[in-house]
Amino acid sequence: MQSPASQIAAALADQAEAVCRRYLSNGRKEGRYWLVGDVHNAAGRSLYVRLVASTDGRGLAGKWTDAQNGDHGDLLDIIAVSCGHRTLRDTLDEARRFLSLPQPPPSVTPSPRRSKAPTGTPEAARRLLAASKPIAGTIAAVHLASRGITDLSGCDALRFHPRCWYRPSDEDQPDVRNAWPAMIAAVTDLDGTVTGVHRTWLQRDGSAKAPIAYPRRAMGHLLGNGVRFGASGPVMLAAEGIETLLSLRQVMPMLPAIAGLSAAHLAAILFPAGLRRLYVARDDDPAGATAFTTLVQRALPVGIDILPLDPCLDDFNSDLVNLGRRCIAQSLSAQLWPEDAAQFLDTGDGSGRVPQIGRQRSSP
Repeated sequence: MQSPASQIAAALADQAEAVCRRYLSNGRKEGRYWLVGDVHNAAGRSLYVRLVASTDGRGLAGKWTDAQNGDHGDLLDIIAVSCGHRTLRDTLDEARRFLSLPQPPPSVTPSPRRSKAPTGTPEAARRLLAASKPIAGTIAAVHLASRGITDLSGCDALRFHPRCWYRPSDEDQPDVRNAWPAMIAAVTDLDGTVTGVHRTWLQRDGSAKAPIAYPRRAMGHLLGNGVRFGASGPVMLAAEGIETLLSLRQVMPMLPAIAGLSAAHLAAILFPAGLRRLYVARDDDPAGATAFTTLVQRALPVGIDILPLDPCLDDFNSDLVNLGRRCIAQSLSAQLWPEDAAQFLDTGDGSGRVPQIGRQRSSP
């Protein structure tokens, strides 16, 4: 016998397009799908909801996937996030109202068991973060060390969970495990409030990412927020990926930084008060170029300089692994303002000095 949640999810799937028009109103129908930016109803095309079942029976109506971060779910998840619900009961009540179904009688014996936070909400993210432990000495630290990232000072935003639940997708093997070790990164707003988390699932020895279709996923409220390293200041560093920022922090550990987690979210980060210069580690792809252009357009009217940082190879982690800290520092010394290079750059070899190569930017 199906649970009430499963029954209501199936009823919502029968009216998938109507649900999308109500709760994902910034999207649009294209063929068999509803396209929108994300589960929070942002404009865009990253998230797609299947409106009708596929002929082979594998794709079910009402199921959605966010191509940007790999998150997926059903229409109950969409309603939960759209309405900011904290309990499944609230979501089911809202779904019944939408479907014009009678509400269940009130429970006379409230359950003492703590309710599960709806999937993808900030509350669910905070619970996962609370269940995690500091990253030092864990498999996550081993994984980062394999990528050349050994200095984790000032990385309180990073934690570790030994058995983080993973929801398999249609692209996973049928026998894929649903729990893996994971690096957990806290997503916070300008006030330091946790609004989400980013998960990187790992193999049990930390040697590589887990062999699953989507080893990286974020959940919670991401727009405008990010994974932060250090307190905000007048000069900061931003990038799309966590490993990119951590690679740069091997030679600039004192420069405050924020990871946006995707090109679209990087373009939308909120600027803290007092920020006057933001370095952006660019990804060499169309999405990265668009994010950088958007940041420039947003920053110029409020008097913030946006300056690019470009790797020697395909990204800064490749630079770190293949060229080493000293070469990264030398490359950055030609891209930073001289006073920023003097304040923040360090090879990490104990010398505290960085040879100057190339032509530096002139002081503003």
